[in-house]
Amino acid sequence: MFKLGVALVLAAEVAGLLSLGLVAPSYVPVWILVPLIPLTVGIALVVRRELESPAHRLRRLSPEAITRHRPRQPAAETPEDLSRSIVERAGEIRRSLTEFPADETRVEMCALGYRACANDMITLTHLVNEARPNAPLLQRLKLRRARKRAIDALAEARETLPPEAIRASRQEQQ
Repeated sequence: MFKLGVALVLAAEVAGLLSLGLVAPSYVPVWILVPLIPLTVGIALVVRRELESPAHRLRRLSPEAITRHRPRQPAAETPEDLSRSIVERAGEIRRSLTEFPADETRVEMCALGYRACANDMITLTHLVNEARPNAPLLQRLKLRRARKRAIDALAEARETLPPEAIRASRQEQQ
């Protein structure tokens, strides 16, 4: 996409220089403007690098974008995978809040993460309830253990959150 844009810019510049050569009086040296082509390409490359830089992406990041983001995963996510994901994220929430308990922004981000985990917990419960009736005994025990681990991790994360953090985020209060 970017290469196509640079090619279009170059084509427009060349066409502009050629048409300027036809329109301009004979005493105007159009060849002096030829160095503008590499200059334009250089500027385009600098702009592209800046727009794709981690610093630029970090400035555009918001709590809503984080909670809305879903990594690309296969459509058939197993209950064990979802449970493992919930346990991992709940552990990060707990660890983050024990390291920096007074940071208001961090508490708000952790509350958003907790809500996302709680939504995934609902999905996990539905997946387990669908899979359990037809599953063999060993698979039912694995499903039960996976759900129990996710419930325990989410409960521990909830205990580290301040009571007012779950009620409403700062954006919801305004």
